[in-house]
Amino acid sequence: MRQVVNNWQTDQKGDAGRQPKPQYQSAFRIMKSYMGPYRGSFALVVLCTIAAIASELFQPYLVKVAIDDNLMTGNNDYGSLLIICAIYFGLSISGLVFTYLQNNLLQHVGQSIVSKIRKQLFKHITKLSMSYFDKTASGSLITHVSSDTEAVNQFFNQVLLTLLRDGLTLIAILFMMFYLDAELALYCTALLPIIALIAIGFRSFMRNTYQMARTRLSRLVAFVAENLSGMNLIQVFHQQKEQAKQFEERNEAYFKANLREIRTMVLFNRSFDLLGNLTIAFVVWHGGQAVFGQALEFGILYAFITYIRQFFQPINAITQQWNTLQAATVAVNRIRGVLDTKPEIEDSSQPIQVNRDAIEGRIDFNRISFGYDSSLPVFRGLDLHIRPGEMVGIVGTTGAGKSSLMSLLCRFYDVQDGSVLIDGNDIRDIPQAELHRIVGLVQQEPYLFAGSIIDNIRMFDETISREAVIQACEFVGADALMKRMKDGYDTMLSERGSGLSAGERQLLSFARIIVFRPKILILDEATANLDSQTEQLIQQALQVVSVGRTTIVIAHRLSTIMHADRILVLRHGEIAEAGTHAQLVEKKGLYEQLYRHSQGESFPSSAVSMIR
Repeated sequence: MRQVVNNWQTDQKGDAGRQPKPQYQSAFRIMKSYMGPYRGSFALVVLCTIAAIASELFQPYLVKVAIDDNLMTGNNDYGSLLIICAIYFGLSISGLVFTYLQNNLLQHVGQSIVSKIRKQLFKHITKLSMSYFDKTASGSLITHVSSDTEAVNQFFNQVLLTLLRDGLTLIAILFMMFYLDAELALYCTALLPIIALIAIGFRSFMRNTYQMARTRLSRLVAFVAENLSGMNLIQVFHQQKEQAKQFEERNEAYFKANLREIRTMVLFNRSFDLLGNLTIAFVVWHGGQAVFGQALEFGILYAFITYIRQFFQPINAITQQWNTLQAATVAVNRIRGVLDTKPEIEDSSQPIQVNRDAIEGRIDFNRISFGYDSSLPVFRGLDLHIRPGEMVGIVGTTGAGKSSLMSLLCRFYDVQDGSVLIDGNDIRDIPQAELHRIVGLVQQEPYLFAGSIIDNIRMFDETISREAVIQACEFVGADALMKRMKDGYDTMLSERGSGLSAGERQLLSFARIIVFRPKILILDEATANLDSQTEQLIQQALQVVSVGRTTIVIAHRLSTIMHADRILVLRHGEIAEAGTHAQLVEKKGLYEQLYRHSQGESFPSSAVSMIR
């Protein structure tokens, strides 16, 4: 519940509140490194493009030849006209073939690059530290992996293809226009500076417009994702109307950004349409006078008008892709921002090699200091030592530091001062992959993935045999659950294991621990959401899995830890009391008050002040 509320509050601050504003670079510059391995394919794309353009631009010239050399001269040479028609048809087929090859080659390269980026992005996100996920809404990351990579896909599908094909077409048309009539061509090229000024004038405004639209879309997606994950909270507190109101505000903001984007593009494109129509009118007027004065052949005028129409087509096509280019630029910069984020928790440059089988499980927290916010420390010089094979229960009020202590042992975060040791080895010197095989964690809400039960227990690691999984389930008492399942161990689970009770999910998580055989076991309030009968089953499983392991149990229910070798009572990041259950009850301190409360007795005012 607290995480969902935090996510909503984070979203309220917007993307700018989470990450510094990036320095935007051209999409081409960023994509250059990805395009390098495909130089040969890009060369073939260029060759096919040139062939397709040549096939298209020679067609008006053939019509010019037919008009000036046959029709206007009165020469009724039908054989020559048939040859011209055959060549025209051949050029049409050639243009079709080379355009097909060009598109397919470019799409193959583009899809390969986008697939590579998507894999790299997902792989990088899974390596980021937990502190990054505390600050970044999950909906924003979903947008990066889905929408932003799709914008990169459009960069290849539309932008790169248009710039390559229409850019070369523009150059070829200019060449043909100067070849036919240099004077008319010069008049037409006088428009190029005007076109450049319009493009430059719109560029900054358009980029800000597309960046605004992308940011508002990201916020909208993030809000929806977080509401779906917290739907039970919304319904329990009847927040449907309030959340619908907030969704409407974000949706309206995105709607307005899209309208602004459309208005900008319409104004931008219509400016070029107006220039194109004025140019054609000028060519018809000036060229028509030249034809009447017999200074220009009619076939040349026809070809020139055709080229003028084709001249503005690539310019219009390129400008129409301007929004896609800006969206791709924003997207690749956002992706680059994620990829450039360095994990706060990284393996040591000189890691130590640990023999997992030789680990005894001794844990030392040596005068550690830690806080999620430097101004609000959770621990100040905490000193705690746990013997190999010892079962330690940890209790305390909310915010006492119980889960923070376990997060440090799993190295989700690093201490700001002091050290955390396992068998005398600083965990910062142990590779994280090795550390997480040494330390096993069972959380309050065990996560199950979409897949079979057997794959969920062995975490999709096929090096773990089916027999080992079955033995682990029998060991913790989960085999009875398998017998009730229609397909047994091959029963497919949906995301988060819906259809299974909380206790059944916990049993599977215990079986997972047995399979991976960690030397240190952490149970972070693993029985908090269970009924009494299910808790007894989990207690039995706990007694089984804790044999031969150093076990740390964080619990709200004192019945879970009453038989622990040692119980620690945390308060404000410090160990307030320590001892066995009997010793702590006899002390009549904070633990005794917690125990009486767990038995249904009310807190006296003195106990409340003690807890605080």
